[in-house]
Amino acid sequence: MGLFILRRFGIMILTALCLTFIVFWLTNLYPKLEVLAKTQGNFRMSDEAVTTFLDNRGYTQALPIKYGQWLGVLPGYVIEGSDGETRARCELRGPPSDINPPLSRYCGIIQGNWGFSTVAKVEVSDVLPTRLANTGKLMFWVMLVMIPGALTIGVLAGMREGSKMDRSLSTVSIVSTATPEYVSGVILIALFATPLFGMQFFKGSAASAVDDANFNNFFLPVITIALYGMGYIARMTRASMTEVMTAQFVRTARLKGVSFRNIVMKHALRNALIAPFTVIMLQVPWLLNGVVIVETLFTYQGFGWELVRAASNNDIEMLLGISVISVFVVLMTQLISDIGYVFLNPRIRIS
Repeated sequence: MGLFILRRFGIMILTALCLTFIVFWLTNLYPKLEVLAKTQGNFRMSDEAVTTFLDNRGYTQALPIKYGQWLGVLPGYVIEGSDGETRARCELRGPPSDINPPLSRYCGIIQGNWGFSTVAKVEVSDVLPTRLANTGKLMFWVMLVMIPGALTIGVLAGMREGSKMDRSLSTVSIVSTATPEYVSGVILIALFATPLFGMQFFKGSAASAVDDANFNNFFLPVITIALYGMGYIARMTRASMTEVMTAQFVRTARLKGVSFRNIVMKHALRNALIAPFTVIMLQVPWLLNGVVIVETLFTYQGFGWELVRAASNNDIEMLLGISVISVFVVLMTQLISDIGYVFLNPRIRIS
């Protein structure tokens, strides 16, 4: 197991480097940098002024060099600008070898320098923890609603394959999965957040939930995300439960006179939940994508909302910081899923 985890960590590091490099390349395309220069300077800047602006801030360096500086494995640039000012990535004010020791010239992600947000006007590391905490609160309640509901629907549908309950619950699961969040969210807002007979059940905006989350302002975004994921997990649980209920050990228990309730609760349920465990774990990275739509729709200032704002305003450093966290979350949940599957299923062995 230890060797397996080490190998997976090695693969995860390579995958993270490849994915972050692709995002870094896309965010550092010249049209993006040109928009950044005009946003920070003047929209009427000439091409020469744009080039000067980018030269003075190290944006025109070779892409591998910029990526290495952003990671923190290469020393930051020190550039003498056309205006006579010395600019440095690590905020040096002279030749690095004369003023600071060599280690101080490295200031990237590894050293904890996530860059400066051109929209929020603060360090990226000051913004992302708050946004992540807000999204974490939303995801916690979504999982709390989604997982028990999905497992209950899947088990009830799979206990008696082909029954009226099975067909009804399967139809509900398919409709839930086939309805994207931006559709179900708009429908829920129209039904429950619109004043009806002088009464309004829920708020259509979750902006106030950032500081004070309650049933009134937090229910709609939670249920919007939970409904979409609930159908997929329920269908996987139903398929797994149906397969287990036709297994030989279940037939043997029936022939021995074991009650149907005991067969389901003591024998079938444990085996049926092995496959849905992987699906549930993989819902965590999916939730990061789902919250982009829902947080924007309900104006909830979380991780997804910040991603949309950064992309809309060409906030390069914020986009890069978000990409690092997204890649980390996806890779870690996949690792936890693989390890948990091995422990849950004794038949799985790591060679």
